[in-house]
Amino acid sequence: MASAESLTSGSLSSALGRGEDAASWFAGGVVAYASEVKFTVLGVREGPVITADCARQMALGVTALMRSDVSVAVTGVGGPDEEEGHPPGTVYVATHVGGHTQITRHQFPGEPDEVVEATVEAALGQLASELASWSDSESAHQTNPENADR
Repeated sequence: MASAESLTSGSLSSALGRGEDAASWFAGGVVAYASEVKFTVLGVREGPVITADCARQMALGVTALMRSDVSVAVTGVGGPDEEEGHPPGTVYVATHVGGHTQITRHQFPGEPDEVVEATVEAALGQLASELASWSDSESAHQTNPENADR
């Protein structure tokens, strides 16, 4: 599992690293606060970075970089000012689990630290939900007799 984050400045990776037995499942993260880091390290196409597509590209980029099976990425506007025409609190979360990428858009209220906290909570919640769905589908696939030879 790997993470790529912008507005959270390492808070997401820190939260993941505090997880139980993290050394066995967390490869690491990229804090791509500057747009140039998103472009050069994560392979995001140059252009606006507060978009669903940027979040998707960040998730896929860190998946490739860390050779992970699972990733989570966040980009957005922590505040206090707007960026790229988006108001503070605009956040995109992307999870990449089981070859499927899920992207959600959020509008969080509050001061920058509150937006960062809400972003981390949303990203972890989305990741947990996607992992549970993937685990359920993998279990169903493995226990279905029709899939025995696949």
